[in-house]
Amino acid sequence: MSAGAEAAIDWRLVDTIVLDMDGTLLDLHFDDLVWNDALPRSYAARGGMDFELARNTIRARLDAARGRLEFYCLDHWSHVFGIDLHGIEQGLAAHVRARPQARAFLQWAAARGLRLILATNAHPRSLARKLELTGIGHWFEQVVSAHELGHPKEDDAFWQALAALCAFDGERTLFIDDNHSVLDAARRHGIRFLRGVAYPDSEGTEVRHPDFHCIASFSDLAGPLPGC
Repeated sequence: MSAGAEAAIDWRLVDTIVLDMDGTLLDLHFDDLVWNDALPRSYAARGGMDFELARNTIRARLDAARGRLEFYCLDHWSHVFGIDLHGIEQGLAAHVRARPQARAFLQWAAARGLRLILATNAHPRSLARKLELTGIGHWFEQVVSAHELGHPKEDDAFWQALAALCAFDGERTLFIDDNHSVLDAARRHGIRFLRGVAYPDSEGTEVRHPDFHCIASFSDLAGPLPGC
């Protein structure tokens, strides 16, 4: 579903907001640069191959692991490709940025007394880098990486572990994520309010889903917010 008035939330029914990081709070363009440009360029140079061949080879390996925890593990892929992905991320650190209105939305939610939980599939070292670069971590009561729980967010076991760790009421929880497989898993767990993201990548095209409202901006949820 596209963004619009349907994305509005009755905030009287919400106590907790669980938020994804990459593509939800942070611009997914950074990850696109890492995985679809910098990594294949390094891999092509290392193996003396064509860039497109390197990119297609990497995509095939990643696709085969999609939905599993290793898909998100920088250590795993650094070993597989023989490339230091932590170094690549550090080299592109200038491209790590919050999505428009992300900070304003966090401030708005905190001012309303809503509990904020960050739940991400990101590798813990990548998570720490991004929190340091953006400064968004202080808004959250809890910050959880799927690597700590041993299951990706697409897996039902992740939500069981997260609920045990954070003790939230799914009936009074809003979850926002740009990954629709993750939203499906959250719905199976009983999260009542679910929203996707229409523009996770600032340089990408609009994303829609037949089952989830995808917000174009955080103002779709909270009303007018500053753009930074």
